Amino acid sequence: MKKWILLLVTACVTIALAACGTSSSDDKKTLVMGTSADYPPFESKDGDKIVGFDVDLANALAKKTGHEIEVKDMDFNGLVTALKTNKADIVLSGMTPTPKRKKQVDFSNVYYTAHNMIVTKKSSGIKSLDDLKGKTVGVQLGSIQEEKAKELTSDYDLKVENRNRISDLTEEIKADRFDAAIIEDIVAEKYIQKNEELVGYNLPKEPDEKAGSAIAFKKGSELTDKFNKALEEMEKDGELDKLKEKWFSGETKK
Repeated sequence: MKKWILLLVTACVTIALAACGTSSSDDKKTLVMGTSADYPPFESKDGDKIVGFDVDLANALAKKTGHEIEVKDMDFNGLVTALKTNKADIVLSGMTPTPKRKKQVDFSNVYYTAHNMIVTKKSSGIKSLDDLKGKTVGVQLGSIQEEKAKELTSDYDLKVENRNRISDLTEEIKADRFDAAIIEDIVAEKYIQKNEELVGYNLPKEPDEKAGSAIAFKKGSELTDKFNKALEEMEKDGELDKLKEKWFSGETKK
């Protein structure tokens, strides 16, 4: 009798474990959103809380798809890895769906498009790409701006340095360790507003420039289609534009 009871218990435990093993982020009520909270107005820290356009967008999309959001701050360079290792279910962090990233994770449609800016000291004399020749330029590690700077290296003899956080870049400029940094324009403007000694100049826009922000998901995730449909709803009913007006001072670029 004891033997049969033991076999029955073992079978029940096996079934329970198998059932647990089949669960995925698609079925979870609360989704972990990975982000790098140094990128205002997309995401930044307000005391112990992480706030910003991406956070509001994630919460709105989660509500439409029957989920809740738990935001976790990570280094930008580790966000794709966080998805692949199940430390995050989605990523909203002003991330551009580059060909390299698309091989590792899936992306939603682009929800915001911006351009790059040169940030430097007002006293540096740097006002254009030509002024960057032979200079040390900072970029965020793993960002599309890092790729852009490397593309410019051969023509402008740049020395490219990377850092994990945007705030690290501006501090290096202020300490005269970097001559300038390349940062997304809307984010750069927020840092310039807080630092009187800094100034920004737009990089020339390329005709085929497709840089934009999208939501990243694990490869093959059903969440991609669900969030895309919810994003389309927000675009049609004007809810997305309202969030852009709230966080981007009335700008409604797409």
